Amino acid sequence: MNKATGRKAKAPRLDMLDMSLSLDTASYDRKLHKLQNRLMKIQQAYLLSGRSAVIVFEGWDAAGKGGAIRRISSAMDPRSFKVWPIGAPRNYYLERHYLTRFFERLPPRGAITVFDRSWYGRVLVERVEGLIPEDRWMDAYDEINAFEKMLVDDGRRIVKIFMHITPEEQLARFEKRIHDPMKRWKLSYEDFRNRKAWPEYELAIGEMFDRTSTECAPWCLVPANDKKYARIAAMDEVVTRLSRDVDLSPPKMDAAVLEEANNHFDLPDPLLKSLAGRTD
Repeated sequence: MNKATGRKAKAPRLDMLDMSLSLDTASYDRKLHKLQNRLMKIQQAYLLSGRSAVIVFEGWDAAGKGGAIRRISSAMDPRSFKVWPIGAPRNYYLERHYLTRFFERLPPRGAITVFDRSWYGRVLVERVEGLIPEDRWMDAYDEINAFEKMLVDDGRRIVKIFMHITPEEQLARFEKRIHDPMKRWKLSYEDFRNRKAWPEYELAIGEMFDRTSTECAPWCLVPANDKKYARIAAMDEVVTRLSRDVDLSPPKMDAAVLEEANNHFDLPDPLLKSLAGRTD
């Protein structure tokens, strides 16, 4: 297998997205079922082969990251799947290198991990909010590229998804949250305050794409004004990248288990051959 490289890949651009893309309910339901079925096969293949993967979700507040992650999670067995929501670091991590808490949450062999926000906070919120000096977030681009290359060289696959919405759509979603008692908890003062820095965040996002979209860990930019379209687009990117060159066929059963099962159920010969992985 070729070693991953840190060479730059073509970077996506916010201003090149078609924000009018949408998906009708029937198409959404059909595609969702197909993708979730594929995700179950991927998880089984990773668990049995010892592969592992990291999925990164970034995006604007209310862009639909949580909704996309929930549709992925619902197809997964939690024994080898974990979602890490990332917020402001605790004091313990403030006293350590910013990548420390991500190293500690990487998936073991056979597992898949999702980061709901990630180490990219270093070059987004920490940069825009002035939480660290400029030289430190400038250094972070090379640090992140090296970190991701190291993960890929170690056998992990990385999928990076950024969900983009317009300021108008974001404000409409904030209003819906106010009127929905079950979603008000998602809305904070910072959500409104961050809107004032929208141009600064656009600049930081663009530079993030330019500096960290590499051959081994490219960015996927998803237009997310339509939630159904965005979920399917994000899931399709995950399925495509995690299934590439991976055998998703059902595994053969252990010979001892198969023998005991046959003693109990008197399995027909075609099924026995299939479970044993035989084609004769």
